[in-house]
Amino acid sequence: MRNAFAHEITQLAQQDERIVLLSGDIGNRLFDEFKAKCPGRFHNCGVAEANMIGVAAGLAMNGLRPICYTIAPFITYRCMEQIRVDVCYHHVPVTIVGTGSGLAYASLGGTHHSCEDIGMLRTLPDLVVMAPGDAHEVRGCLRSVLKQSKPAYLRIGKKGEATVHSDVPPIEVGKAVVLTPPGRITLVSTGNMLPIVQAAAALLATKNISCGVTSLPTVKPLDTAFLQTAFAISQIVATVEEHSILGGLGGSVAEWQSDQATRGARLLRFGTADEFYHETGEQEHAHEHFGLTPEKIVARILATLSRP
Repeated sequence: MRNAFAHEITQLAQQDERIVLLSGDIGNRLFDEFKAKCPGRFHNCGVAEANMIGVAAGLAMNGLRPICYTIAPFITYRCMEQIRVDVCYHHVPVTIVGTGSGLAYASLGGTHHSCEDIGMLRTLPDLVVMAPGDAHEVRGCLRSVLKQSKPAYLRIGKKGEATVHSDVPPIEVGKAVVLTPPGRITLVSTGNMLPIVQAAAALLATKNISCGVTSLPTVKPLDTAFLQTAFAISQIVATVEEHSILGGLGGSVAEWQSDQATRGARLLRFGTADEFYHETGEQEHAHEHFGLTPEKIVARILATLSRP
């Protein structure tokens, strides 16, 4: 995902001279092409992420379109006050990009995990929150946020994630990307869980259970029109995310559902538990720990279907 981001921001910056890229002491080689093609518009702000957000807000107030980029927990948890007060309060179009989100850096311990960032940031007024499902969605999300004049948080993976789409899908802020229409089960993914959700849908198909797959690259604002349809058609709507079950996509959908006159489908939330991940292991091991594998997702869905 990060390579797709680097390439796409380079293309977009050549078309829009207002785009300025700020880094929190990472990505120097990653952005060699950007620096060559857009000289003077890459600034390494060092290990001073909160200051980087303030610099970006100032640049945006002067008509530029700054993009802030570093590892997800460092650009969110360390910078909450600056994102809230410098960016959102002043309604400036700063795009904050957190790479290696969720459990991408599972083996590096809790300091490098970001399983609460969506829950924190989606409470901030006016901030768009996006989590693309693969490299193609990264490109589409970046294009869409730069077409608007609002602050945004773009939560991406690290590298080597499976590609689901064959090309960049049409992505609009606040709109779902429907891969297969809702069925008896509707699986709704955000972020890099999309390949796992597709694999779960394939397993359900072997059991003759119709299953729709949808990517929600925008967690805030939610595509409530899609949710209305899915909850009206399906028996179970399952949200799947590499984020805490508290406050993320599942929490957002639960809040929306609680305000509806009729509830429709049952909601199942798949995500990380309300706990720190203290084990040592790679991302796949963390998925096993939290039940975020195709097999464990399907097992829980089948168990729910068997209950009255």
